Amino acid sequence: MGYPASVGKTLRLSEGRFGRLVLAELAADDRVEAQADPVIVLQQRYDGLLFLNPGETHVTPGPTRVVVLHAAHDWLRSVFPALQEDEARPFSQSVEMITPRIRQLADTLSVEVLNDRFLSPERLEFMLQELLLSIVETYLARRRAASPLWRGSRFEDTRIRRAIALLRAKPNKELNMDELASQVGLSRSRFYDLFQLCTGFSPRAYLDMLCVETAISRLSSGRGKIAEVAAELGFSAQSNFTRFFLNQVGVPPSEYRRAASEQREEPDLDAKPQLDT
Repeated sequence: MGYPASVGKTLRLSEGRFGRLVLAELAADDRVEAQADPVIVLQQRYDGLLFLNPGETHVTPGPTRVVVLHAAHDWLRSVFPALQEDEARPFSQSVEMITPRIRQLADTLSVEVLNDRFLSPERLEFMLQELLLSIVETYLARRRAASPLWRGSRFEDTRIRRAIALLRAKPNKELNMDELASQVGLSRSRFYDLFQLCTGFSPRAYLDMLCVETAISRLSSGRGKIAEVAAELGFSAQSNFTRFFLNQVGVPPSEYRRAASEQREEPDLDAKPQLDT
């Protein structure tokens, strides 16, 4: 895989089968380059979501924080084979207006990568898969009607995509999976089998990841009490939420919120506007 040596001021860097994820501070005229692999750039200050095909370069107009995903070809192919039919130019449009869902994912990714001592490879992989799925749903699939991006994808089944949309709409631990299966027209056993095949997670594990993502978004914003986050996610008591969060993340929610607050207060990280969460 070919990656540039650096992107502006690198704050954090993670690598995996997805490729390379860089959290960086960019100054005016700093460049982001796509070499062998396509690149997705989520900007903090600007409303545009950037797509760079291999060989393309973006010059930032002003200071901003970015989350840059150098997406490995093999990873893209494993999730959306049709996206790789034109390997030279998988992205037909260079700039898109960012949606609230993708903004939330970008903000949560930024927080998680900064607090990487708490970030598991499984959770990072989940968020990046969610990001790619949201990008394909929002921007790419509608423009490729002649060559549907869902064809050959693990997410080809419309019933599972609908189930994911319902889970995302309001992550809640009290959600009844039998009712969800019925809503998308599947028996419980068939729903569980297809969901695992499509996403790599059981429906309950997927919901847990969405709950963690939502909790981290709320906790890192510094707004709202832990009890309010617990209630929003369907926990009957704050202690139950604390146990859940500790099991999923490795620290209690109070400690995670404190760590996120300390990151916000570091001078180098406060030099630019913070992400809205």
